[in-house]
Amino acid sequence: MLITMLILTAIGLTAAILIYIVSVVVPRKVQGLEKMEEVNEHLPGMDCGACGYPGCFAYAQAVVKDPDELSNAPCATLLQNEENVKKIEEALGITVDTESLNKRALVHCGGKSEVICNYSGIDTCKGAAQLLHGYKKCPYACYGLGDCIDVCPQDAIYMDEEKDIVVVDPEKCNGCGLCVPECPLDLIELVPAGTKIAFLCSYAPLKDIPGREKCEYGCTHCRKCFKACEEEGIHAIEWDKERALPIIDQDKCTLCGKCIEVCESDTLVDFTKITKARKPKVPALSA
Repeated sequence: MLITMLILTAIGLTAAILIYIVSVVVPRKVQGLEKMEEVNEHLPGMDCGACGYPGCFAYAQAVVKDPDELSNAPCATLLQNEENVKKIEEALGITVDTESLNKRALVHCGGKSEVICNYSGIDTCKGAAQLLHGYKKCPYACYGLGDCIDVCPQDAIYMDEEKDIVVVDPEKCNGCGLCVPECPLDLIELVPAGTKIAFLCSYAPLKDIPGREKCEYGCTHCRKCFKACEEEGIHAIEWDKERALPIIDQDKCTLCGKCIEVCESDTLVDFTKITKARKPKVPALSA
């Protein structure tokens, strides 16, 4: 009995000594944890994953380890809060160029493409895309089934019933990018928040598909916008020969409106007025 008690006592003393040694040698907190917690306090806390990380704390960990991640994988919701951005800048000792990182989603489709078959499959854009390039005459037309609408946390995407496409309201959109991978046709692009001219077409004539053609709002590839764009000797539009589509340099664009005026298919529009021109009319209530 005495031997047993001595053995148990020895084991207890050994365990206590080991615990003491570990508590002295091993740090009580992970290196940088306090900084991670500080950064995390100023993040949205939505855990949406739009930045590419599984949650806000994981994003905070990445940012503390490499501050460049704020630019490489920007948190769109954070960029809308100047106060929190400043606090994170102070915590990490860096400066964030929020203007260049601020984005808005744009759907490159003008709509009104003719429906050529009755699609009754899975009610998603990704499902429709699997069947013969979709059910619209233009193979690059928005299906309008709303995959992007379902994932938008800002309720910034709505359905234009008249043109049978989705439209992003740049005033509500924060540029999180969750809608981009949802489009099987890659019609949605994140553009700078200060974009002036929006191009609403993705039809590439050099990649024609037999039996398919662009809609009435599709680019005619006439190059009139390219020829008309010249303000004080500055050309803001270049021509993509591979896709036969215009490329607009938003930094050079002065929003003179010449390209919009000469565009016969209304493919070019003022980005700041895109929703005003497309929002569905609400019938007046009868007295």
